[in-house]
Amino acid sequence: MKGSTYRRCSCRDPKTGKELGTSCPKRNSRNHCTYSIRQELPSREDGSRRSFARGGYGSLKAAQADLDHVRALLGLADSDDPEGTDLIAEMLAEVSRERSPLPEVEETRRRLNAGQDLIGSLTVADWLDRWLMGKRIRKSGLNRYETDIRIHLKPHIGNRRLDRLRVNHLSEMFTDIRDANSQVLEDNAQRRAALDELATVPWKGVENRARRKTMKAAIDEMPPFRRITGPATRQHVKATLRASLNDAIGQQIITFNPAAHVEIDPARKPKALVWTDERVTKWEQTGEKPSPVMVWTPQQTGAFLDFVAEDRLYAMWHLIAFRGLRRGEACGQPWSETNLDTHSLTVSSQLVQDGWDIEASDPKTDSGYRVVALDDDTVDVLKRYRERQDHDREKWGTAWVETGHVFTQEDGSWLHPGKVTDLFERLVGASGLPPIRLHDLRHGAATLMLAAGIDIKIVSDTLGHSDTRITRDIYQNPQELHQTGENPQVARSERDHTRTPSSYNLAS
Repeated sequence: MKGSTYRRCSCRDPKTGKELGTSCPKRNSRNHCTYSIRQELPSREDGSRRSFARGGYGSLKAAQADLDHVRALLGLADSDDPEGTDLIAEMLAEVSRERSPLPEVEETRRRLNAGQDLIGSLTVADWLDRWLMGKRIRKSGLNRYETDIRIHLKPHIGNRRLDRLRVNHLSEMFTDIRDANSQVLEDNAQRRAALDELATVPWKGVENRARRKTMKAAIDEMPPFRRITGPATRQHVKATLRASLNDAIGQQIITFNPAAHVEIDPARKPKALVWTDERVTKWEQTGEKPSPVMVWTPQQTGAFLDFVAEDRLYAMWHLIAFRGLRRGEACGQPWSETNLDTHSLTVSSQLVQDGWDIEASDPKTDSGYRVVALDDDTVDVLKRYRERQDHDREKWGTAWVETGHVFTQEDGSWLHPGKVTDLFERLVGASGLPPIRLHDLRHGAATLMLAAGIDIKIVSDTLGHSDTRITRDIYQNPQELHQTGENPQVARSERDHTRTPSSYNLAS
């Protein structure tokens, strides 16, 4: 294809404003004119022409070097590869329009062979969008990735070129995220102080009402309460970026993953602590929990089960307290996978939340698929619950919703995991016991099993952990249960007819 270098004079006639071109009296002066190049490119499919043109070269040698560079790029596609030829031609046309540097020949060859974009202008934001769109995982996982990308990754590094992302860019990002926590805490403190002051202003009186109005307007202008980005969240952001960049390496878009080498503060998972008498006393005085993860003693668990003995979902609280099912697993457990004759159930599904909507999903991990052994007492509890559910089915008649789930609403429809958590918290508050989360009831089952001397591998399998190290990292040394003065094997609740979890055969 035609291509050439030529001299060009940009001087203009002061009267007409037109370029003088070859009539410029200084044209033959040394260093007066610049050199330009023009290379015809393969026509588009519709027959329209395209070309590469560039000027401003100070010497013929420099102009010829770029023309040779353009021709070398055109030669990368084989003669029998019209698609490759078109990709390179379109790339050169864009480079010409944008006046961007010519891409390197070998890098373009690699991208062409790998089926990648030929121009290395793919930004981190562009790649994250493409990566997220291609993920085939459950919706809750996608939502977590999307949150990391939208709130943290795009605002800090989204406009950077993917192939030029470096470790120091990520270090700066995590430093900025950590430093922003100070501002969040300060804003929260100011808003809290303003609300506290507002609460002291009486409602009655013209002056008071005017003052309250002014104060409310000032509070509305303040930033809303926000949560800080803690170490665990920063670790998750790093994991999201690292996973996406690993896929970029797999597709030969980049060759280095800076997220694998950036160092950030470690996230320490809180240990599960037992509600000892001393901790309960301090909680009653201050209202503060010693740890985000608290578990009841056998006596406290028994007292709770006594308190909820007449609750319609007693069997579910009992099952979670004994066998440590996750909330979603308990809500999604089907009767078809619950064999009371063989004293076992198979965890094969769960209900998960997407916002406030719920959907059926597979277990959290591969290890979540598991067979859980049931003791005699738990089997008896489930049998009584099934009889009650059969009675409810008859009472509702044609309005009954047949889901096949063990635990349902009164009409047989799905239980909402969020509402189950709310109900549990209300029951705990009404019981007068020290507070725990519903998930802590699962933690309590693990701690009780460990206290009963059950091998940690069995405990880990029962909980659905992928590794016993996860179990060790979370759960407190069960010896602390003995420090409460209770023997986990013989403890009883205050009611003689109801035994606490520790008195059951946890190994069965």
